[in-house]
Amino acid sequence: MNFGPIFIFFALAVFVVFAALLTNRILAPRRPNPVKLSTYECGEEPVGSPWIRFNTRFYVIALIFIVFDVEVLFLFPWAVNLKELGIFAWLEMAVFIAILGVGLAYVWVKGDLEWIKPKQQIIQPEKIAAPPRKLESKVNA
Repeated sequence: MNFGPIFIFFALAVFVVFAALLTNRILAPRRPNPVKLSTYECGEEPVGSPWIRFNTRFYVIALIFIVFDVEVLFLFPWAVNLKELGIFAWLEMAVFIAILGVGLAYVWVKGDLEWIKPKQQIIQPEKIAAPPRKLESKVNA
């Protein structure tokens, strides 16, 4: 197998990347000032420490979105070729959508689709009187 064209393509790709970076370094204006070097350039002043506790709800909702978004992508090729694929493909996709529906129902019941989860109230059981203990009689022999 001839790896020459692959090596040339790889070398050309590396050259283009470094040429773009070098061109940027040469041509880009550099006028640093305190405002430009600040943490945010959007006009908002940073408030508080950057080391705050981040709500994991953002990650959970993002992961749920990605899972369902990627899975729905499988519907497009199936829908385009439905006539050629026949009834078996339709049944397979029905099972696939049913599995997605079960997953959606699971995260819905679990409450992961709610942006603000209601706090769970812990119900303290009332003090239940302990059942009376049997007194065992001691027999002196």
